[in-house]
Amino acid sequence: MSKTASRFVDFRAVKAAVTIEQVLAHYGILDRFKRGQDSLSGPCPIHQGTNPTQFRVSLSKNCWNCFSDCHCGGNVLDLVAKKENVEPMQAANLLVEWFQLDRAQLNAAHETGVAEGKDTQAASPTRSPRGDVLPPSPSRPPPKPNASPTRPAKEETGVNKPLGFRLELDALHPYLAERGLTPETVTEFGLGYCAKGVMAQRIAIPIHDVKGELVGYAGRWPGEPPEGRPKYRLPDGFKKSVEVFNLAWAKKEPPELPLVIVEGFFDVMKLWQLGVKKCVALMGSSLSTAQEVLLAQHLTPASHVIVMFDEDDAGREGREDVLHRLALRAFVRVIAFADEGFQPEDLKAEEAKLLGVRP
Repeated sequence: MSKTASRFVDFRAVKAAVTIEQVLAHYGILDRFKRGQDSLSGPCPIHQGTNPTQFRVSLSKNCWNCFSDCHCGGNVLDLVAKKENVEPMQAANLLVEWFQLDRAQLNAAHETGVAEGKDTQAASPTRSPRGDVLPPSPSRPPPKPNASPTRPAKEETGVNKPLGFRLELDALHPYLAERGLTPETVTEFGLGYCAKGVMAQRIAIPIHDVKGELVGYAGRWPGEPPEGRPKYRLPDGFKKSVEVFNLAWAKKEPPELPLVIVEGFFDVMKLWQLGVKKCVALMGSSLSTAQEVLLAQHLTPASHVIVMFDEDDAGREGREDVLHRLALRAFVRVIAFADEGFQPEDLKAEEAKLLGVRP
């Protein structure tokens, strides 16, 4: 066996074998940390800070975050890599040596994963220059079906067939201007008021599949709907969870630009209007398996993803689920807003520029 091969270890196996608490004890600084029910907080061991609350550890997720000079977070490999100023592979080998891990067993875990077709590559560190990322937990076992409250109780399967018609829509309805959409945006997305049919009295929003085929319409009541009527309506039989809104066009944007993932149609349209063209919506706060597969087809380990959900309970739960699942495929950054109820469509032009999503 070559020297290179003998030094290989499965990152996920190492992260599952060693806790951040053990690493802090190895450095002889665990006694500086205050223990909570599921947390540790203390001075940052990376930049040698002194603030007793600047560095926080989630014990159950085995992840950390520095809210001071480092402004980043990650897993146990990220901690050692930053502390020792080495690459992740070197950090993994240091952990093997420090904690006398069985390298053969770690390699066996890797080989088993390869044989079963599992992804054994390390997740990209999930960091943010503003410290606004929820750190991932790639070593956490995948959630059981329906374990996450943000997932549909029953995931849809199949496909939405392309429509053989287009609705006649009024693109000049005043509600569109009330939502802050320009005529150019309305034309780009092809939406408008529908006077008759299943979308009667609603703003009809065309939905296309990943190939750009029109497969359905979502109907938004213009304003607050009458009692008993939902704000949004989808055609009977339409499988929302197998589509990602605007993916057909977002995937054509330069690969070096981040892919922005939001919840809703108007989030995408308002951000597009601000110059954020590479933006898609899940049409809700949950990521289905079908949507995950669609997104994964257009992501690489070098890809950058920004997750911006509504600042409410459903949004916070949903974005954490998306973070954990996509962090194994790309560099993922989560934007958390300061104000409760804030939505991505509320961003101003100068705030959108700070996302760094334009060339």
